[in-house]
Amino acid sequence: MALLLSKAERTNNIQYNIKSLERDYKYYYFIMRGKITVSLFKDKILLITGGTGSFGNAVLNGFLNTDIGEIRIFSRDEKKQDDMRHDFQARMPEVADKIKFYIGDVRDLASVKNAMHGVDYIFHAAALKQVPSCEFFPLEAVKTNVIGTDNVLTAAIDEGVKAVICLSTDKAAYPVNAMGTSKAMMEKVIVAKSRTVSPEKTKICCTRYGNVLCSRGSVVPLWIEQIKSGKPITITEPEMTRFIMSLEEAVDLVIFAFENGESGDIMVQKAPACTIGVLAQAVKELFESEDEIKVIGIRHGEKMYETLLTNEECSNAIDMGNFYRVPCDKRGLNYDKYFKEGNVERNKLTEFNSNNTELLNVEQVKEKLLTLQYIRDEIAAWKETR
Repeated sequence: MALLLSKAERTNNIQYNIKSLERDYKYYYFIMRGKITVSLFKDKILLITGGTGSFGNAVLNGFLNTDIGEIRIFSRDEKKQDDMRHDFQARMPEVADKIKFYIGDVRDLASVKNAMHGVDYIFHAAALKQVPSCEFFPLEAVKTNVIGTDNVLTAAIDEGVKAVICLSTDKAAYPVNAMGTSKAMMEKVIVAKSRTVSPEKTKICCTRYGNVLCSRGSVVPLWIEQIKSGKPITITEPEMTRFIMSLEEAVDLVIFAFENGESGDIMVQKAPACTIGVLAQAVKELFESEDEIKVIGIRHGEKMYETLLTNEECSNAIDMGNFYRVPCDKRGLNYDKYFKEGNVERNKLTEFNSNNTELLNVEQVKEKLLTLQYIRDEIAAWKETR
């Protein structure tokens, strides 16, 4: 199998275009599935902040069987770290020694620096992401999502980390709640920080995506527990729409940004969406439940639809096939220059949100849910108990 072109080769290759980007995407897609062992991560050290969460587990499942040198899990929960350690020692004993655990908090710059010596790449996933919790404790969201991100980037630059990919959310676009507002500020910190360091030393990118099915913040596991308990399936508003993607697709976006993003970029995947009512009905049918779907009303800080690209970002967004790339505005504070040398051209793309993307029906959502190992396991276990 031919290896990917180097960046220097790409610069010299005038034929390099979207098709080769898609080829790169497929290449990394197979890396994530553990089907090849040669990659740009060969013998490298990867640090994942918030690594005991669903994203960290997905990365470990995909990367451990490749030729990566070491994966460092940085988090503040020693119990989750211990559970993860035992889990991978039992399931993947031959490669479990590649995982190293570091206890710390992104709010504490010193603890972040202690975990970063010798690190080549960082996936920054640590966050406060529960919308209602952040509504009641907004300053805690600021401490983790804004100040914590600045600490990670400061330490990464000081330690000479080659690339940092930060994970954001659709709630950062046109935010109406504390979680989204803190993530919007996080994105501003990322873009501003990227301007302070040469991309040749440390590349800093951001990925923005919607609801990840069956992740820690997903409502699907709650519905499954309600079905098992014989309780009604509770939804907030059936016509509310949300982007949906699998954990593997979320990781794929991060890998794509790692390879194809430029410093300061925000990378967005063209995800489909569905209504909450359709998602609940799909789960209900998969588990052959007769329980009712009960509407309980919108919670603190919830929106009727989510946005992945704002109308303003669309003005200079670049279409990359399955993804959009929003380049960093590299202008400085010398605004007088831009009154004389302005750019009046605008991309014709308009706001990309969960109402105007592809909306999936019940059968399509069921098909997507069945691609998830978690769902297949839960269905099998449920059928055994009935």
